[in-house]
Amino acid sequence: MKINSLDNVIINLDNGHKVADKDIKKGESIIKYGFPIGLATEDIKKGDHVHSHNLRTGLKDHLEYEYNPAFNEIIKANDNRTFMGYVRKNGDIGIRNEVWIINTVGCVNKTAQRLSELTGAMYFPHPFGCSQLGDDHKLTQTILKGLVNHPNAAAVLVLGLGCENNHIGEFKKVLGVYDDKRVKFLNAQDSLDEIADGVKIINQLQEYAATFKRTPVSVSKLKLGLKCGGSDGFSGITANPLVGRVSDQLISYGGSCVLTEVPEMFGAEQILMDRCESKEVFDKTVRLINDFKDYFIQHNQVIYENPSPGNKEGGITTLEEKSLGYTQKGGRSIVTDVLDYGDVVSKKGLSLLNGPGNDIVAITNLAAAGVHLVLFTTGRGTPVGGPVPTIKISTNKELARRKSNWIDFDASLVLEGSPLIDELFDYIIEVANGTQTKNEINGYREISIFKDGVIL
Repeated sequence: MKINSLDNVIINLDNGHKVADKDIKKGESIIKYGFPIGLATEDIKKGDHVHSHNLRTGLKDHLEYEYNPAFNEIIKANDNRTFMGYVRKNGDIGIRNEVWIINTVGCVNKTAQRLSELTGAMYFPHPFGCSQLGDDHKLTQTILKGLVNHPNAAAVLVLGLGCENNHIGEFKKVLGVYDDKRVKFLNAQDSLDEIADGVKIINQLQEYAATFKRTPVSVSKLKLGLKCGGSDGFSGITANPLVGRVSDQLISYGGSCVLTEVPEMFGAEQILMDRCESKEVFDKTVRLINDFKDYFIQHNQVIYENPSPGNKEGGITTLEEKSLGYTQKGGRSIVTDVLDYGDVVSKKGLSLLNGPGNDIVAITNLAAAGVHLVLFTTGRGTPVGGPVPTIKISTNKELARRKSNWIDFDASLVLEGSPLIDELFDYIIEVANGTQTKNEINGYREISIFKDGVIL
């Protein structure tokens, strides 16, 4: 399958790996998606398999970037599409009406689990909140704050131990103003029976949650997170471009989309930079890229040591190749904002969010940023899910068939000429209306927080 008239490789439709479409000399660029994905390390004959044995990255550590704006305005939709959401008292919109238990510290994970089993409230175990210092400690608090404030939670029990760095008194300083009907607190060390007290508080929160009913809400209020898991050779052909088109469609309605996983922008970052709406947003994007490269360098790691073994098995060879496929999830929309780790999305359009590509960290990051659900493309498959609905979109038919208990939507029909844009957009509305994703059905809802600091 030829991707672009400029390409000198074609895709094997059986396994997603690359085959040379013409003779390629040692040192020449290998072209896919119309862009270089690396350099040939030896002479390659037409018909040869092109992969790690004869292709290497052509990327370097730090690059000079120029702002060359090149974007098309997304045409605004001319209808008033809605979904059935929950309007919160502060005006935020939720697509779920759950009660969440948010731990200030990992020491009460099992307490939270027990309370969840007794009440049906959702809990998200994590090992953080104590023995952390400086910015590392602040990151934990910031992400937990984002989860407490998430509108998919009608009400929240903040559960602490009492002696942790992030004890409830300190966390309240970070949380700021809150609705005491919606958010309640329990320190386990202060209670004679934390289980009984916790059940009583959660019952009160569930009564409060029951006061909210679904009502028609404009699609413009919807916020989508864009994420990819283990990729394969079809990721940049089926699922990722499909998500990009759906992202553009939501933005045409006035909605918001958030793209994270900064290391997977390396090699395709100029495409995003040229779509920045202003020089200010461009400069923020440059800092976003260079700061993450510096993070690698500070830890004596090779910036371009990616893709993962699973990616390579699926046909992805270099980071350029993965990144060029990855960026397609952002569609063609203008980049309107750049968010730091822990920031909450506030602008319409496409935002870039600082953070790593690790699946659970990235999903948690997106949830804390306020997205209602995550579109998660995968060529390898994973059961993982986060606090918000996580729609798994398979890049190939075999994965969708073999792991139907994980996969929500099969994008492989794109190879047969089916655009699937309306089908996926309709499914997103169904999920917003209450249809549960596979991660919700399976109970796979986890969180993890980006860590880069001292632990006592």
